[in-house]
Amino acid sequence: MVNLIRDLVPNPLRVVTPDYAEKVLGRHWRPKARVDVVPLGGAGGRILAADVVSAMDLPLFDRAAVDGYAVRAADTFGASEGAPVELKLVGSVWAGEWPSLRLGKRGCAEIATGAPIPKGADAAVMVEHSVVRGNVVDVYRPVAPAENVVKRGSELKRGTKILRAGQELTPAAIGTLAAVGIEMVKVRRRQRVAVISSGAELVLAGEKIGRGQVCDVNGPAICEAVKACGGLPSYFGIAPDEASGIKTLVRKGLASCDVVVISGGSSAGAGDIVPEAIGSLGKPGVLVHGLAMKPGKPTFVAVAKGKPVFGLPGYPVSALMVFDQLVAPYIRRAAGLPPPVQKTVRARLGKKLLSARGRHELVPVKLRRRRGELWAVPISKGSGAITTLSAADGYFKVPLEQEIVEEGSIVEVTMFGGG
Repeated sequence: MVNLIRDLVPNPLRVVTPDYAEKVLGRHWRPKARVDVVPLGGAGGRILAADVVSAMDLPLFDRAAVDGYAVRAADTFGASEGAPVELKLVGSVWAGEWPSLRLGKRGCAEIATGAPIPKGADAAVMVEHSVVRGNVVDVYRPVAPAENVVKRGSELKRGTKILRAGQELTPAAIGTLAAVGIEMVKVRRRQRVAVISSGAELVLAGEKIGRGQVCDVNGPAICEAVKACGGLPSYFGIAPDEASGIKTLVRKGLASCDVVVISGGSSAGAGDIVPEAIGSLGKPGVLVHGLAMKPGKPTFVAVAKGKPVFGLPGYPVSALMVFDQLVAPYIRRAAGLPPPVQKTVRARLGKKLLSARGRHELVPVKLRRRRGELWAVPISKGSGAITTLSAADGYFKVPLEQEIVEEGSIVEVTMFGGG
């Protein structure tokens, strides 16, 4: 029967599960972990490619933790509110300068928070616990050695590992690197992704739209999706519906980028020639053509010239959801990014849903609260309507073996944008 169907239907899609497609691709291609060396100021959000070890102590010197007076702790012993200790004021020390003075017995120096502790001093008295009378400072509270002093190396010792490979460079991490004088940092290279749209009916935004033509939605949308998962998109434009033009753009993408993503022209129709064109660019060619997923059945996965080519459906909803499920994980992994944290909520299904057995179905939904409960209402504008995603709060998955999801059933909704 299977052979008979293949004989009757031209170019049939031999659908496989997304998991199987990932395994097949993994046999022929794995993302390579490349490294860039970038200025610290441009490293925010990137992933460290190597451990970072401090080349200095932090802080580099003993410094005051308070505004007040640098003192010899022993000179303050016995001080109280009723019987203050008198110290001679011999100078001052400010942040950003190195003190030349040295404290002798019963001497003190005015000091600012963060300023170096002068020689001879081993503590600092808070300004609130003292009174100045000309060149004399009355101290009303004793301090112990090292009190109100941040000791050299107390935060970090030279040679300490401060950040590990694989960490994201958050603002706090950038600040830590700046504190120890790091100017350049090794980070995981982002995947360069060539984005191509195909279809004779497509025109670029801003161009005059003729009869039967539509604006290219997938190109700009997929470029933004690439950015969102840590990649660097390059939009190569619209490929014509003929093999030579498709191959020309894909070759350019393969020459300058790490991954090629092309949308449209991947179904089993006579006019859909993209998989055949990609297959002619080099072995192993098309590895999978057809996903057991709705939306997304026409998807193909190929490897040409040692690089992956992902062929997405032409309909915007299908293209973006397949990108999220199949392409984004590879781009994130290559950039060293962890899987995204996805927020899920449980809700009751707003209406009965029929699904085709043998396919994972991703159903966009709008969340509504009714009678104190959360309900998920399917949005069924079709995979050709980009507003389906803009109107949806999230989606839920219908398993391969399930054909009916009854109204009122509890479904797990994955929120778009992390919720």
